[in-house]
Amino acid sequence: MSAVPIAVYGATGHTGRLVATELLARGHPVVLGGRDATGLIELAADLGEGDRVTVRPAALDDPEALRALAASAPVLIHCAGPYALTGPPVVAAAIDVGTHYVDHAVEVHHVKDLFESYSGAGVRIVPGMSFYGGLGDLLAALAAEGMPRVEKVTVGYAVSGWRMTSGARRTADLLINEVERITFTDGAQRVGPLPMYTTTYVFPAPLGPRMMIGPFPTGDAVTIPRHVPTDAVEVLLTATTFTEPQVFTSEHVDDTERAATAFTVAAEVVAGGVHRTAHVTGHDIWWAGAVASVEAALDLASDYHREPGTGVRSPAETFPAGPFLRRLEELGAFVLAVS
Repeated sequence: MSAVPIAVYGATGHTGRLVATELLARGHPVVLGGRDATGLIELAADLGEGDRVTVRPAALDDPEALRALAASAPVLIHCAGPYALTGPPVVAAAIDVGTHYVDHAVEVHHVKDLFESYSGAGVRIVPGMSFYGGLGDLLAALAAEGMPRVEKVTVGYAVSGWRMTSGARRTADLLINEVERITFTDGAQRVGPLPMYTTTYVFPAPLGPRMMIGPFPTGDAVTIPRHVPTDAVEVLLTATTFTEPQVFTSEHVDDTERAATAFTVAAEVVAGGVHRTAHVTGHDIWWAGAVASVEAALDLASDYHREPGTGVRSPAETFPAGPFLRRLEELGAFVLAVS
C-alpha cells in the first residue's frame, strides 16, 4: 500500500509515542496531535524523521483544530484517555471530515455510547482497538468460530508488572468508582448497580487457576455479543494486578520498566459441554496495544478496506479475527494458541 499519513491524537503520551514510532517504522508519515503544543514539537524533534512528521496541536474544546487534525489523514488513532472525557469531541471531528477513527478505550460506557450515538456515521469507527477490550473481542470471535450458539463467553485478563501511565491512572480511578456497571447476561445487555466480586478462573497452562475480580469493565461486554451468538459474557481480571507494588504510583517510571509486563488474555467459550479457548501470552501490554491499533489503522487506510463500510464496529466485526491475530503474532506482539 502507499505510505499514507496517519494522525495520532494524544501523541505525547506513552501509547501515542509508541504508535507514532511504529507507524514511522512501517514507512508511514505521522501527524502528531494533542493538547500540548510544546510537547508535540519536542516529540517531533525526538523522532528525528524530518518532514515525515507534522505537528497539529488541537485542544479538546477547539473543534476547528480537531477537524484540521482529522482531515490531515485517512485514519486517526486516538490515544489520549480517559476516553469517556476525550472521546466525544475527537470522534465527532473525525466524522465531520470523513476520517476513520480507532481508539484505545478500555471504558465500557464509552464503547456503549459510541455504538448508540454514531451507528449511522459515514466513516468506520473502531473503539477499544487495544490490549484491553480489543484482544478479548478478537479472541472470543476466534474461539467461537463455527459454533452456531454459545452458552457463555469468559474473557480472562492476567496481568502482572503493570505500570500505569497518568492517563491510565485517571481511567482506573473512574472505572473503580463506577456504580452503573454494564454486563451481558441471559441474552441481554444490562446496566445497573453491581458490586465487584471474586471468582476463580482456570487459564491455559502454565498459569492454571487464578483468583479473579469481576466484572472487569472493558468493552468486551458490549462488543462480543454483537458477533458471537451467546447468552452471557463475563470479563475478569487477576485480583493480584491491582495489589502489586507501584501499580498506582508508577506514572513516571522509565519505558524499560513500563514494558516489563507479563500478560495472558484468554477467551473461553462453552457450548453443549464443549469448551474451546483462544489465548495470547506476551510482554508489554502497551506495545501490544499500540501494534494492534497501528495494524487496524493501516488496514482501514489500505486497498484491503477500500470500501470498509461505515458506522461503529467492534475489532472482530471489522477484521477477520484469526488472520488479524496471526498478523499481530508475526509482528511480535504476543504468542497465539487455540485449544
